[in-house]
Amino acid sequence: MPVDWVQARKTVFQAGSQARLETITVTLAEADGTVLAEPLVPLTDLPAFPTSSVDGWAVRGAGPWRIVGRVLAGGEAPPLDEDGTAMEIATGAMVPRGASAIVRVEDSTVDGETVRGAPRPAVEWREPGEEAHAGEELFPAGTRVSPGIIGLAASCGYDSLKVVRPPRVAVLIFGDELLTSGPPGGGRVRDALGPPLPPFLRRLGAEVVRVIGPIEDTLEAHLDALRQALDADVICTTGGTMHGPVDHLHPALASLGAEYVVNTVAVRPGYPMMVAKIPDGPFIAGLPGNPQSAMVALMSLVGPLLAGLTGAPHPELASGILDGPVSGRGDFTHLALVKRHGAHWVPVPHVGSAMLRGLAGSQGFAVIPPHGHGLPGQRVELLEFP
Repeated sequence: MPVDWVQARKTVFQAGSQARLETITVTLAEADGTVLAEPLVPLTDLPAFPTSSVDGWAVRGAGPWRIVGRVLAGGEAPPLDEDGTAMEIATGAMVPRGASAIVRVEDSTVDGETVRGAPRPAVEWREPGEEAHAGEELFPAGTRVSPGIIGLAASCGYDSLKVVRPPRVAVLIFGDELLTSGPPGGGRVRDALGPPLPPFLRRLGAEVVRVIGPIEDTLEAHLDALRQALDADVICTTGGTMHGPVDHLHPALASLGAEYVVNTVAVRPGYPMMVAKIPDGPFIAGLPGNPQSAMVALMSLVGPLLAGLTGAPHPELASGILDGPVSGRGDFTHLALVKRHGAHWVPVPHVGSAMLRGLAGSQGFAVIPPHGHGLPGQRVELLEFP
């Protein structure tokens, strides 16, 4: 009996969490897209010292002020020890100890060795710890590293980060009917999953280590391909998830001693998706052979599985307002392709299970629960593409 879609996602996430991958250290240049293994905390206060917000003059006491020096960004400022003195200061430079104000360059005039002007009411420098204090948690473990977090980590004093090793994923493409070049014809079709699955998986945080296929529709060929990929953390297969005359995935899994985590899900399209685990070996995510169904399975099961393996939180659904009707699928959850149109989400055409045209122009799936329907103006949950 197929598993409820929401429950299936939770089940594979939990299975991935129980097999969480090890922690590694990477340079900041290598960190994008990985997941923090420990919280990001500043190694010093941010800023670490009083920092000028403007170009101008650091002054002490009442003016006019005698110019006694200059401090630029990157230099250590000598103190201002006497009232009536000023030091030229650049944006980002260390504010001299003893300064009582900063006069902006546009609010000042210089006459020889003397500067005159008036400081503005607001303080023109950033105090130590204004952005964050040393040891303060800025982002928790489980956060996916973005370019913004890389920049923040650098400002915090890091040269490297402890992250969870990205899952190694192998992709196996089953099907005698598949061509890898040229136009379809003569009963054969182009492989439309081998090319897009690796970049899609990379956007989900995986490292794609191997793509094998097309693989002959025999049990022996399936087993040989699976054995070639046993060094991966996850094997994604396409096709063969049903029980037809050329569907050999289930017998192959049985031969390898695999145990099912989820076997078929109450969702349309993509119903025959599954995830299994080889004891002391990789997870195997069986994606249907129809292209859109395969993408539904990838987002439905592989996304949560990868999140669990890396210690990331369970992928939460977004929400949005529909700008068109979406039919329900009875006892099944319906994942309907939609695209953004202003503040709303519009159902797209060309959404047959074997089609990719609708997928190519979409930003995610509207989630229509069992026994439900999507109506114009209704707020629905969304499974957005990475």
